[in-house]
Amino acid sequence: MNKFINDDFMIHNEYGKTLYHKYAKDMPIFDFHCHLEAKEIYENEKLPSITEAWLGGDHYKWRVMRACGVDEKYITGDASDYEKFEKYAEIMPELIGNPIYHWTHLELKNYFGIDYCLDKSTAKEIYDKCNEILDSDDYRPRGLIKMSKVKALCTTNDPVDTLEYHEKLEAEKDLGFVVKPAFRPDGALYIDKDSFKSYIKELGVASGVEIKDFDSLKESLLARIKFFNERGCRASDQAFKYIPYRRATNEELNEILAKKLNDEPISIEEEEKFKTELFIFLASQYKKYDWAMEIHVGVIRNNSKKLFDSLGADVGGDSQSDLSFSENFANILSDIEELSGLPRTIVFPLNPKDQYPIATIAGSFNRANDDHISTVQLGTSWWHLDHKEGMTDQMKIFSQVGVFSKFVGMLTDSRSFLSYPRHEYFRRILCNFIGEFVERGEYPWDEEFLGNLVQNICFNNAKKFIKIEF
Repeated sequence: MNKFINDDFMIHNEYGKTLYHKYAKDMPIFDFHCHLEAKEIYENEKLPSITEAWLGGDHYKWRVMRACGVDEKYITGDASDYEKFEKYAEIMPELIGNPIYHWTHLELKNYFGIDYCLDKSTAKEIYDKCNEILDSDDYRPRGLIKMSKVKALCTTNDPVDTLEYHEKLEAEKDLGFVVKPAFRPDGALYIDKDSFKSYIKELGVASGVEIKDFDSLKESLLARIKFFNERGCRASDQAFKYIPYRRATNEELNEILAKKLNDEPISIEEEEKFKTELFIFLASQYKKYDWAMEIHVGVIRNNSKKLFDSLGADVGGDSQSDLSFSENFANILSDIEELSGLPRTIVFPLNPKDQYPIATIAGSFNRANDDHISTVQLGTSWWHLDHKEGMTDQMKIFSQVGVFSKFVGMLTDSRSFLSYPRHEYFRRILCNFIGEFVERGEYPWDEEFLGNLVQNICFNNAKKFIKIEF
């Protein structure tokens, strides 16, 4: 029986092993979408414990702990760090098939040299060893980023963010990696939210523009886009439950915005008109400033009101949406293309049923460009699809209806400084996927070409797509 997490973990053919060990393994990382905080990177404080590093904000882990019947006291409650860690260790053997099992053990091996399994019997030993190692200066956030061979990362930032810590990091010499913001304008797009009115006031203060109609809202966002651009931002991200498409006149938009700012209810139709037109405007600016546009779509948030009322958002209460939006997506891309030209666009659907429509629609909008990349493409498997089968299925779809060599690859979408083995996980699955083509006689063994293809997907394509200077 093979040792768990051995050198060839997840790779089941000799071609894939060659591609991984010779070409993928040592490639640097460009984590172009994550939720790390520039403030934490700048301050570079020691991580307080393995519990905080693993469970402090990871709703993936919280969900599986709840599914095993663990009391909330040991998840987000007031139990001690060790009590929480021990409960997590206890459920670990239950997670067969769940990527959290693999991620956890890759992190233990890569960062702490622990190559045996976490369970109740090993919890105390592993807890003490990890905490001892985390107490060393090399395991502060910057050290972990360098150790993981990360050359650049993009944080996720609201338009009202001051970006002061990005500026401080930019001023440091010999940092060893680049930290840039990505523009996330959801607060301005989500006119359906109760918080919208207060957010608009905040946006007006940040931009220095009094927002009283749709034109001044656009002016305000443009001011913040310019501000972000001057600080090295080259990517945006917007999240939707589904892609809207309902066009409206400027007069209608002014009326919709005025109603919301006057605390009057707006209809779903009015919400869709507002989101459609604001998104089209934003896309035109991304094109103007040569930013990439990321779209995350297909989430139902805060399913459990009881969980939301007790803990808030982003605590493990979200799921896939089953709403259809493919025709809307095609229409809105067509309008953006006609108005301003499409920015480089990558779409991450959370429901696998949307991957084929998005991949085929994307192929309708690819044109010649100087970088020889696919301008519009299907992104890697995300969130609830971020597992072996999800990644493999996404790769199958991308290769079957697109040009796989142009794929921009993996991202962590994580709040943890210990999450970078997710890139290794992806690379192992990628190399196994390509190796299987060769093993089945469906593609010739051209090591040089396939090695270059693997390296492009691991790093080089993302660097072309998200044009950060590093």
